[in-house]
Amino acid sequence: MLNYNNIPEDKDRKVTHCHDQKCGCHRGRVSRFIEPSLLLLLAQKSAHGYELMADLTGLGFYEGEPDPGAVYRNLRQMEKERLVESEWETSGSGPAKRLYRLTSKGEECQHSWAVSIGRRNKALENFLSLYKKIFSEQ
Repeated sequence: MLNYNNIPEDKDRKVTHCHDQKCGCHRGRVSRFIEPSLLLLLAQKSAHGYELMADLTGLGFYEGEPDPGAVYRNLRQMEKERLVESEWETSGSGPAKRLYRLTSKGEECQHSWAVSIGRRNKALENFLSLYKKIFSEQ
């Protein structure tokens, strides 16, 4: 397996130019992983939205905090699709909070995501392997 940390860094290539120009070449695509990430986190335990946002950060897809609006939009859409369900939790102090949990349909969807991500992972490994071969020869 390719170790992504061993990809050579070349400061002369100015790899960060995309971020300066905000082209979104790889940052914009992270949003596609919100749904499977939320499903995976909810497979571990039921959680509130703010807990899920904190746990999303720990998965490593984001530099900084995920967009709360995107997280809650995804949760609402997933609830419409019956992948998750929620209930208001009014116990304790403070305002009521929604507690989200995975449904059996959500678990099936999670398995499909895992297959799809596994295929994508293989393609990304092939890409990085070729990248390393091409640019380590220069």
